[in-house]
Order: sequence, then structure tokens, then C-alpha cells
Amino acid sequence: MGKLQEFDITFTNNKVVYSPGESIGGAVRIRTGTALHFKAIKVFCQGSCGISNKVNDASWALEEQYFNSTLSVADKGILAPGEHSFPFQFLIPAAAPTSFEGPFGKIVHRVKAAIDTPRFSKDYKAQRLFYLLNLLNLNEVPHIDLPSYAVTTRKFSYLLVKTGTLMLKSRSDLRGYVPGQVIKLATEIHNKSGKDTGCVLASLIQKVTYKTKRPVYDLRTIAEVEGAGVKAGKHAEWREQIIVPPLPQSGLTGCSLIEVDYFIQVSLKSPDAVVTLPIYIGNIAVNLSPSRPETSSSDLCGALSSSSSVAMAAGVTPSAPPAEEPEEGLCAGGPASEEIPTKSHSQQDPSGQQVCMSPSAFSHAPGAALPPGQRRADAGDASAPLFCVSTGATIPFFTEGNATPVPTSCSLILPPEYSSWDYPHEPPPSYEESCSSADSSFNSRQ
Repeated sequence: MGKLQEFDITFTNNKVVYSPGESIGGAVRIRTGTALHFKAIKVFCQGSCGISNKVNDASWALEEQYFNSTLSVADKGILAPGEHSFPFQFLIPAAAPTSFEGPFGKIVHRVKAAIDTPRFSKDYKAQRLFYLLNLLNLNEVPHIDLPSYAVTTRKFSYLLVKTGTLMLKSRSDLRGYVPGQVIKLATEIHNKSGKDTGCVLASLIQKVTYKTKRPVYDLRTIAEVEGAGVKAGKHAEWREQIIVPPLPQSGLTGCSLIEVDYFIQVSLKSPDAVVTLPIYIGNIAVNLSPSRPETSSSDLCGALSSSSSVAMAAGVTPSAPPAEEPEEGLCAGGPASEEIPTKSHSQQDPSGQQVCMSPSAFSHAPGAALPPGQRRADAGDASAPLFCVSTGATIPFFTEGNATPVPTSCSLILPPEYSSWDYPHEPPPSYEESCSSADSSFNSRQ
């Protein structure tokens, strides 16, 4: 670095995670071995987003800026040999979005410093990232404390001969969760056919939309659990739980280029039957009333019949068209229910036991430190937040006041690492798209 022996940016109390509307302060530290002539020393506070159609491509197709403030901390002069410190402070805009990093784009917030030197001399630059968390309060989402329901029916056939009907019904206990909470999932399968079904699969899926000219959809399975099939003519119930790992919040409020959505998908391999439950991932948990009744399995059938109207009232758009009306007798009575055993679960430790989390594990923060071995955002900075390699998203840890961040003690099992597709899969059609295609098909037959 020539005359410059040190050029660094430090934040007050080594704090690296901030909230919108908060001030960020620190100092630019400079150490020189000889006198250094300069025209100006400036500090910049910037927040921006960039997205691309290619994986890990820094040549952004689209960009947007959230803030860009400049502060001149020293005018023209000479830095004498030795150490120098120039304090700075900026106000973060209230509408700035949460930090995020994915394979097709990122939301980055940084503080930069620059030393402008006289003509023909070398200019010096330094920067340091900070991380922003724009909290999503789930209690502000309408009907967030209600269960999410979905139902579909399918016809079994073999060699073009109809063998019966199958109904797949599923529900989650809530529509919104925070990291560390447990999604309670209940599924019913009515197999009114002469064939056994394939295995049943429940997945927590993250969909990130990068809104380029030709939108890119990055679908990732966060957690997965598999249950056994259902014998011919049987009615079976399957109850499972999925722990929500540290994940970016839904929506990314304040950003118009990247959108994050989550849903639970329950499917059968044979016949091809799928139901989708949209959910929210937030930072402030749903406040449940102590008197809130639990929805029993006997209420599931009746609740499913009104699920479409409830979802529309809650402002949640179904990701598939309404299911067919069940045939008479499918929901009424029938043989006694059997219990579907779970075959595999992606959130199990080596002993085969499902990971249990204490609520206190996330008492300091919505995010948590990752297990040893996961890479850091900045290997040279011990205070930098961690990255979740599996989702490609920023997972900062948080503390109250100036305390040192404390990792959770639970052995959180994160999903396996996998690469993005060259041609990202399209998401399930929206309710409106399904209706539009149905109308077009009907009109073309007229």
C-alpha cells in the first residue's frame, strides 16, 4: 500500500447488524509511514440491489439504489506519519430492505472510504459491509393465526379402466412462522380405489423471484419428510413436524427486484396428486391467544370446503386452482383411519432422532449461528454474520445491546447443499393464471 500502512473502517462497538431508521457510526482508521498529501478524505454509506439472469454474475441486468450518502471527514492537507482516526455517522433510511444474497442477485449495504490524492498519485479505497434487518411482524398479516388448508382429488386408472378416486387433504396449524418454530402438518389420504398409493412427501420450499426482463425463479427445498403409502380402500392420517431453520423473511419489503416466498408442498408419487400451502416466514412470531382452540382432525374436512374463501379473504393467492368437489361419501364416516409411518426426515441427527429446539435457542434473535464448517461472509472478520450456503441467503445473528453474539446450543440440521439449475424451474401457476388458461381453452372450443 506504499505510504499507507493501514486503511480500515470500524463500526461503533463492532456492531454489524442494524435496523432501518437507525444511525450507523464508526471511524476511518489510517496509519502512514511517511507524510501523505491528500485532496480530500470522504466516507460513503450505500445500499443497493443488483440482479442477473446468470448464476453468480456481477454484471447486473437490473439495479436499484436505496441510499447513497457522502461525508467529507477531511479537506486538503497532509497526513503526518503515524495513526489517524476520522469519525463518521449516517442515518439509515426507514424504507431500506433487508440484506440478502442469492445466486442471481443480492441486496448489499456498505460503508466505503476514499483518500483522494494529488494528480499522478495513487488513490486509496476501503469498504466494509454491514447488514440490515427490516423486521417482518407476522401479527400485521391478516388471518396469520388461522390454519392453512388445501385439498385435491384424483382419479385412479389402470389400462384406461377407472379404479376409483383418491382425496389428498392437508393443513398447517398457522400461516406464519419464525426461525426455530415448528410447523405442525396434518394430512389425510382417502384411497377409494383398488390400488395402493405411492409414498407421501411434504416439503418446505423457498421460491426466490429475480424480476429481470425474463424473470428467474429459484426454487429450493429447505426441508423434506417422507411417509409411507396408503393401501387400497383405506383412509389414513399423517402427522409430522418441520422445524423452520434460519431463513430470510418473506417478501423483502422495500426491494422491487427480488421477492422471497415460501410454501409447503404435500404430494403423492402415485397417483400424481399435489396440494400447496402458502406460508410466511417472519421475524416476530404470531401472538396466539391462550384460548385459541386447536383444530382437530374431525374439523379438517369441513374447514377444507371453505379454505378457498378464507385464503382470498386473507390476501393469500393460492398457487393452484381450487380442487374438485369431493365425491359423496369421501368425507363422511368410512373405515377407521390408519396412521401413516414416517420413512425419512431431512431434519434428523445421526442418531435418527428428530432435532428438538428449545424456544430459548432463538430468544436473542430470529437468526442463529450455523454449525462449524459453514463458510463466513468474510473469512477475515470474526464479527461478520454467517451465510446459509444451502439457501444462498444472508443469515446474521443478533444480540441485545452491546453483548457478544451467542450461537444457539441446538444442533440445527440445515438442508443439504445443491447447485442451481441452468434453466430454473417455473413456479406453480397462480390462481389467476389457472383461471385465465381455463377460460382461453373454453373459448377456443366454442
